[in-house]
Amino acid sequence: MQKKIKKKIILRSLFGIPIGITIGYLISIAGSLMWGQGYYSPCVPELVLSLGSEIRAVVLQTALCALLGLSFSATSVLWEMENWSLVKQTGIYFLINSIVMMPVAWFTRWMEHSFIGFLRYFGMFAAIFILIWVLECIIGRRNIAKMNEKLHQSRQEEK
Repeated sequence: MQKKIKKKIILRSLFGIPIGITIGYLISIAGSLMWGQGYYSPCVPELVLSLGSEIRAVVLQTALCALLGLSFSATSVLWEMENWSLVKQTGIYFLINSIVMMPVAWFTRWMEHSFIGFLRYFGMFAAIFILIWVLECIIGRRNIAKMNEKLHQSRQEEK
């Protein structure tokens, strides 16, 4: 692997850690607003029960959210692999982050601990991934169309 790519992976990983923690914290606030009945619940009650204390549960969840942030940020370099097809970039990005996401969701008890629970969570993860991917493609195409329009206008002005 090139030295430049390794450096990008390391820097993005370090940047991704606080982003992952922040997103996890914001999700816990949103979850508390929806299901907390006026109380803040930093993590799933089943996680607190399984670890024996709220602080242990919060520490584990925070560390695992940091891992998610690291994973998604580090693998973002895949989108810059110009010699790879979009299908290859998407497949590898999805595979790596699925391999990280599913155990995190299992250990934090974000999913029901059953085969059906695993399939449901993976289905939601895949659906959200596809939705974001499609939106990014639409935005990218619009940006390309705008750049092409500006290029066309500048060529017309030169004539």
